[in-house]
Amino acid sequence: MGHLTQSWESQIPVPVGAIEPRNWYALLTQARHEKIVAHRLGERGVSAFLPLLTEVRHWRNRKRKVELPLFSCYVFAQLLPTNEDRLRALRIDGVFSLVGLRGSGTPIPNEQIEAVRKLVEGPLPWSCHPFLKIGQRVRIRSGALDGVEGILVSRSKENTLIVSIDAIQRSLAVRIEGYDVEPV
Repeated sequence: MGHLTQSWESQIPVPVGAIEPRNWYALLTQARHEKIVAHRLGERGVSAFLPLLTEVRHWRNRKRKVELPLFSCYVFAQLLPTNEDRLRALRIDGVFSLVGLRGSGTPIPNEQIEAVRKLVEGPLPWSCHPFLKIGQRVRIRSGALDGVEGILVSRSKENTLIVSIDAIQRSLAVRIEGYDVEPV
């Protein structure tokens, strides 16, 4: 089970005259460079989202809590769909590429980013889950997860909702017994 302690997020105000909407993109990063990449994005005026979880690690005679990225080697950035904005992100040390076809990046729907944010910041226990592309897509209609969409699966007679980010092929699973769900 994962528990989010915080997410690294930089919020950059969008100018009033900005016409083009900013889209979320996944950046593939060098291993163990996610936090510094997120920090550098913020320094360059790019909104970044890096969900973190806390794990207790054991060394010889001591225990220590460490914050790790929920999705290793990925940072989410909100960019304009222009080459200039993409290059600003790609020029950061530790960034390999934008996730998507031909290096131009595939936009991630805001709903998927918000679903991950709501899930990891919510009160229910959750766990990482293998990426799924099959099953029926559903939306939760009540409670703390109202509006969250995902794939409904059954595991050991327990209803489980899988929330996926298609671009990076990563998923989270949460038990939804007692929640009212509807097909999307």
